[in-house]
Amino acid sequence: MNPGILVVSHGSREKSWVDLIDEAVRQASGSIHVPVVSAFLEIVEGRLIQDGIDELERQGVTDMFVLPLFVSSGSTHVDEIGQAFGFAPLTDFEGDLGLFRVEANVHYGSPIDDDEDIAEMLYSHISNLSTCPEREAVLLIGHGSKEPVFHERWQDGLSGLAERVRRRGGFGRADYAMLLPDQAVGKLEALQGQEDVDDVLVVPVFLSQGYFTNKVIPARLEGLAYRYNGRAMLPHPAIERWLHRQMAGWLSRNGYG
Repeated sequence: MNPGILVVSHGSREKSWVDLIDEAVRQASGSIHVPVVSAFLEIVEGRLIQDGIDELERQGVTDMFVLPLFVSSGSTHVDEIGQAFGFAPLTDFEGDLGLFRVEANVHYGSPIDDDEDIAEMLYSHISNLSTCPEREAVLLIGHGSKEPVFHERWQDGLSGLAERVRRRGGFGRADYAMLLPDQAVGKLEALQGQEDVDDVLVVPVFLSQGYFTNKVIPARLEGLAYRYNGRAMLPHPAIERWLHRQMAGWLSRNGYG
């Protein structure tokens, strides 16, 4: 039995995005003494999921832990990757990846969802925006999904993170919004309408800065008053710690630690 780990991320045309992911995986796996490969769902040619599977199997891996580095278990991408490894779909949503060629015994992990380390990181990103937390509200904004089941999973993860950030910072209120469906304006205006709220701090829940943090969120909220710095999750040691915990936990549970 030879274990190995495949970390799967979305992929981007931006080399800097790929570099951020690779560096986080490298840091997280420094003390993990089994093969670890970082692969991508799409776009990054030569580093797609099948390439990662092939590389691990070339190294003799017979038990493969597939770890999805995604924000939410409500991501349809997480489900379609699982389907392509032969796992049952969550709903009648059918991915278009087909089936991967894999001989190893595959174990499928879970994405971030609601995590104390991640909530602490999100708070650290906005702490310098806060002046009177008991009179402020935080609004976490994530990608989201309109699909049944997936929507509820996004909701559970974001609402849990929002409450953790509220408690950590001593904020008066907290809520979350998804871009899909478009909840951002309604949720922001609802918070602004509360008598005990003077200001709203908007917190993007995305792995790295880019189109959604720099363009979509500001465009959706154009004309409204809020505080925002657009900081995404990476780079930050909290992601590295999360990755390491998932890797080490799987190895330990399966007798490899």
